[in-house]
Amino acid sequence: MKKVISNASPLIALSNISQLELLEKLFQKIIIPKAVYQEVVEEGKGRIGAKEVKKAIDKWIEVKEVKNSNEVKTLRAILDYGEAEVIVLAQEIEADLLILDNREPRLFAKHLGFKLIGTIGILISAYEKGYLENPIEKIFELKEKGFYISDRLLTEIIKQLKR
Repeated sequence: MKKVISNASPLIALSNISQLELLEKLFQKIIIPKAVYQEVVEEGKGRIGAKEVKKAIDKWIEVKEVKNSNEVKTLRAILDYGEAEVIVLAQEIEADLLILDNREPRLFAKHLGFKLIGTIGILISAYEKGYLENPIEKIFELKEKGFYISDRLLTEIIKQLKR
């Protein structure tokens, strides 16, 4: 089974459009570092994603503690706490895939040689595997709810999906 680690924003975004379960369908299990759990479930209590993620813990979401806290502290200079823990945990367990949306951690993780996917990529992958009927509708729903996606990228995705 692939080792897949997610940051907070994809969990929240997918919960926001009632599609969190796509992660389970695509990967069977995902791992989140403790900082991501704290951000989404504890600090995010009462907000979108908190209840959904908490319900999935120990079913198909596993929370893992990062061992190298010094490395996390170093990365905190350029990344937020959750992103730093995602990357350090990915190194510690030799993850196969990271689910990240923000540009800086994506560039950093890519530089380290990790394979990446983001929320939009999850929706497209779920569509390609038959788990989602209309990814364009879900992408627009995300955008309406405040998820940033550039118009250029949106146009590119629509073209690609209509082929």
